[in-house]
Amino acid sequence: MLSVLCPDLYVPSVREIDLSRLVARGIKGIVVDIDNTFVDWGSPDIPEKTLAFFDEARVRGLRMCVLSNNFRSRIDAICNVLGIPAARGLKPMPSAFRAALAVLGTTPGETAVIGDQVFTDVLGGNLAGIYTILVIPTSHREFITTRIVRRLERVVLGYLGRRGMLTLQTRTEAAGEDLPFRRQDADRRLGRDAY
Repeated sequence: MLSVLCPDLYVPSVREIDLSRLVARGIKGIVVDIDNTFVDWGSPDIPEKTLAFFDEARVRGLRMCVLSNNFRSRIDAICNVLGIPAARGLKPMPSAFRAALAVLGTTPGETAVIGDQVFTDVLGGNLAGIYTILVIPTSHREFITTRIVRRLERVVLGYLGRRGMLTLQTRTEAAGEDLPFRRQDADRRLGRDAY
């Protein structure tokens, strides 16, 4: 059961995601979280590195949409600047991720989700069968309930790490190997068949 909380890839930041490797893996669409994944929580400023990531994704032919539990006005403002659509839904509900797939026009096997939270982005993406990428939050500033959930998240990530089910990767470390299926590795280590 813990494997549903384990991302396929765990990286320090979006800058460590090698988009060419995602494309080579057959990824055609990316579902993105906003706050503390690409933009600091509540910040109206979109960093240049975020704009560069989205530009590179477009050049590589990747479709993107935002899926966030934030207020609609914030989501719309960010989407307008980034020039991408938003899907409606409440993460981690699989229906929210199906809505994102409909916006992208992709299947779960052709889609990745990038987010900073285990219990929303990773859990929901895994339940929907999407390739999940967890990044370390860009800021410690967060919504109060997120701060509470982070405590449990730290316990889960620590446990997954101690069990050898989760490894923080950098682009350099992953360069010599195919993108790791950490969730499948987790299932094998727990003696279960990968789903």
